[in-house]
Amino acid sequence: MDLQEAVKIRILNLCKERNITINKLSTLSGMSQSSVNSLIDGSSKNPKLLTILRLCLGLDIELREFFNDPIFKDLDAD
Repeated sequence: MDLQEAVKIRILNLCKERNITINKLSTLSGMSQSSVNSLIDGSSKNPKLLTILRLCLGLDIELREFFNDPIFKDLDAD
């Protein structure tokens, strides 16, 4: 699994845990829905840390909490 796929899965899991849609997440994060969708559909191949930080702010979690998930343990370096 690569970083893009791990970020996508983590975002989807966090939305599911909080029972919110991608649209709601984009609103909470102050981002356009198309920006969040690009992370989900894979068109954003290299998510920026600032983008993930904005999502974390919208989810009311810290950046370390976002990455403190088993999904990030065994990423491919490619």
